[in-house]
Amino acid sequence: MSTPDGAAAARRTRAASAVPIHKVLNNNVVVAIDESGQERVLMGRGLAFGLKPDDVVDPGKVEKTFILDTGADGERELRLLTDVPYPVIEASTRAVDEAERRLGRDLGRRFTIAVIDHVAYVVERLDKGLRITTTSMPELRVLHPQEFAAAEQMATSIATSLGRELPPEEAVFLTMHLLNATRDEPNGTAALLFRRVQHVVEVVEHALGVRLDVDGPDYARFILHVQFLLQRLVSRTMLASGDTSFFEFAKHSYPHSYAIAEEVKAYVRGATGSELTDEELLYLIVHVERLKSQITPGEKPDPVVT
Repeated sequence: MSTPDGAAAARRTRAASAVPIHKVLNNNVVVAIDESGQERVLMGRGLAFGLKPDDVVDPGKVEKTFILDTGADGERELRLLTDVPYPVIEASTRAVDEAERRLGRDLGRRFTIAVIDHVAYVVERLDKGLRITTTSMPELRVLHPQEFAAAEQMATSIATSLGRELPPEEAVFLTMHLLNATRDEPNGTAALLFRRVQHVVEVVEHALGVRLDVDGPDYARFILHVQFLLQRLVSRTMLASGDTSFFEFAKHSYPHSYAIAEEVKAYVRGATGSELTDEELLYLIVHVERLKSQITPGEKPDPVVT
């Protein structure tokens, strides 16, 4: 597991000096068996140069250690750490350490391995002249500002370490990895929630016929409302009220926004199998009406046919 503090470095030094090499993977990566019988991967630039099994590693050269999973996952991680060029491993682990300091938490071995794997793939594709593009996903800045800022710093750090320019969308991909590492939810839940928020935004933009102003305060409020709506839906704590008068008023006063809210309701039903309450629909109508105020009169589309 990667840890950035001095105490962790001292622990790594003690671990490295206590055990001989079990297996040399390449000049920079070796496997040792610690006192508990666990395989421990030791990494460092030139760490294993000229060494063979049963030799002792110079603890001063150990830059990072991992305790591997057992079984197929552990074998996959070993192959990755063996095959990936060490500059990529070095740049990735350094960026992870920086993110851990920024966020004030340990992101875990799985996250570090995921970043190494991702960066190696990106570099390989760029060397072949290929680029996987994605949208800028401005929703991420609103929903997860700390993780997005950490991911931007990681992308900059990796690019600087490798001495090459990375596509700007790398901050988006790294944010998604961070979300899966930092949320106390089943793996992938945070990313799934974010994709659903994106789909709701796309439904609204398509119905309005414009791209929304992502820097506007109404956009930020809308994104946060949709996130909490979807979370309430999962936890089965949706808003509900016996008084339908406000809903009926909004429905008849803002027919265009009501029609858009109904489209969102249909998407949510198809994606989750759950129905939005009239109370939830009411707040959607209000938020969509606010978003419409961003659109200048000449940009207003024709009303949605209901």
